[in-house]
Amino acid sequence: MNRNQLDFCLNLEKACAIKPEVDSSNFDVSLEAEIPEALYLGMKDFIESHPRWDQYRVISSALANFLFQNGCEDRSVTERYLNDLFTLSDS
Repeated sequence: MNRNQLDFCLNLEKACAIKPEVDSSNFDVSLEAEIPEALYLGMKDFIESHPRWDQYRVISSALANFLFQNGCEDRSVTERYLNDLFTLSDS
């Protein structure tokens, strides 16, 4: 992630605070990251055994989990965390 993407996200957050009618959960931000091979293989195995999940949903869920468990109080993060927590058994 370059600094411009981070600035965009921060500016979007400020705009949403000023204009409550703007829903930041409707925006996607592209993210490129290197992960250890063991995590990649684990994700690949999980996706193969859970056809409703894809790499984007797995990464998004993992990020929401991390943020929620580390004190993030953003409502959309909490909703994502709880939705994934209760729908994992359904998939």
